[in-house]
Amino acid sequence: MLARLRENIAVVFDRDPAARSTWEVITCYPGLHALTFHQIAHWLWRSGFKWLGRWVSHCSRWLTGIEIHPGATIGRRVFIDHGMGIVVGETAVIGDDCTLYHGVTLGGTSWNKGKRHPTLERGVIIGAGAKVLGPITLYAGAKVGSNAVVVKDVPANATAVGIPARIVADTVAQAREASAEKMGFSAYAITGKMDDPIVQAIHGLVDHSSNIDARIELILQHLEKLGVNCAEERATADKFDAGYLNKIVD
Repeated sequence: MLARLRENIAVVFDRDPAARSTWEVITCYPGLHALTFHQIAHWLWRSGFKWLGRWVSHCSRWLTGIEIHPGATIGRRVFIDHGMGIVVGETAVIGDDCTLYHGVTLGGTSWNKGKRHPTLERGVIIGAGAKVLGPITLYAGAKVGSNAVVVKDVPANATAVGIPARIVADTVAQAREASAEKMGFSAYAITGKMDDPIVQAIHGLVDHSSNIDARIELILQHLEKLGVNCAEERATADKFDAGYLNKIVD
């Protein structure tokens, strides 16, 4: 247990630039406290002391604002930053090196017994306020943007954003993540310029329509040079302001 505690303290220094000293981390980081309490509660739960495990979990929730069911399975070097409002369900599985931010829910969508909460593989990052619901799997290295609602599996190293969450194109996500990593740890799983995939699609349609208008204008100009009267076509043409549409979509 002491080895896990030392490991969890080291993780705080790795992923939180605000951490200044070991004493500060031990005394002032609720995420560390919640994980330590969970080790005790989980051992009690698995040893058959169900009520006592729940009681330890309840005390941890009262002290830290983080609710982790004693039945949940949590791997090594997991980092909970801020932590307030996090809820982790009974059958949730959190793999090694995962990161959760405040307001995250790993919840169920069924009242039936059995596996009903998410599984997070190694290195998954869940942004602040995100909800990951149901017996789904977020594969290794997956990232979930802040306030996203995830109800389907997320492929390895992919980024999910939006409500309901959609997968950002791999090439776009990788380029943005590479840019974010140059500035340090990508704390909230998305960069400042990350767009919702639906917004990206609308921008693409608007830009495509603008390009078509420009081509039609060239055709009209060539026809007029050949002596064709295009006044009627110009008079009846719709006014299309691509800049305005792109602005309101953002």
